Amino acid sequence: MKKALKWIAIGLGGLIVLVVIALAGLYFSTNARFNKTYDIDVETVVIQNDQASLARGEHWVSIHCADCHSPDLGGGPFFDDPALGVVDSPNLTSGQGGIASTYTDEDWVRVLRHGVKKDGRSVFIMPSGYFYYFNDQDLGSIIAYLKTAPPVDRQIRPPALKPMAKVLYGLGAFGDLLYAEVIPHETRPPAPPVGVTVEYGEYMVNANGCRSCHGHELSGAKPPEPGAPLGPNLTPGSELAIWSQAEFLQSMRTGYTPDGDQLDPGFMPWPGLGRMTDEELSAIWLYLQSLPALETTTK
Repeated sequence: MKKALKWIAIGLGGLIVLVVIALAGLYFSTNARFNKTYDIDVETVVIQNDQASLARGEHWVSIHCADCHSPDLGGGPFFDDPALGVVDSPNLTSGQGGIASTYTDEDWVRVLRHGVKKDGRSVFIMPSGYFYYFNDQDLGSIIAYLKTAPPVDRQIRPPALKPMAKVLYGLGAFGDLLYAEVIPHETRPPAPPVGVTVEYGEYMVNANGCRSCHGHELSGAKPPEPGAPLGPNLTPGSELAIWSQAEFLQSMRTGYTPDGDQLDPGFMPWPGLGRMTDEELSAIWLYLQSLPALETTTK
């Protein structure tokens, strides 16, 4: 009996050692991914400072940046968990602690379109994978507005993820949030003209990151974010088939579906997306209605 217990103890000890080695391997490999640098030759994007361009940039910034970087774009606490660590959203302005005073036009293009920061490392969490789809005009307008936004003096804490967070990231618990790893840096997607068209609706869907929660085919998906609900099916194979265009726009603006269900802004960022114009939302509606009617994906 004692001999059997001895071998069981040895086996458990060996198993524990293997688990520790595996966890250490995940930690160090993830740490290397966070510290990897990228040498990206960025495209030349014309930055125009006319009123129309600045207004267009402010429009996009209000949709994508204000919710995470705060309405004044001064950044602040984004994620703070005693077990996992701290991540602040950067101060995007030219005030003290902000990055706008140090970023060149090329730096802005590199971080927004390619997910690579000024120091050459990948952004973390900031969805450059969406911004990759921005055409030159929209991207240039965003940069023009950020360069002229009112300065905010706010110091931001450097990111400090604890080992457990890096192990979980290495296991894929949070999805792909180091966007420089996944953006196809050598190619550029087509940019259709602005209009209430299916093509422009697809552009808006891509640039707004709808596929990250609703799946590549937009037939639904389970986002990698812990606690996130199933991303609904947006094709005509879902209840959207019986919605009207007016009901779709109303849902995006109010956060309530035609049935009275409330959209959780923590997972469906309708407050920002609802700032799109009627034309932009109508183009998205046309694109969604043009899709094949797919059964809801539940994985």
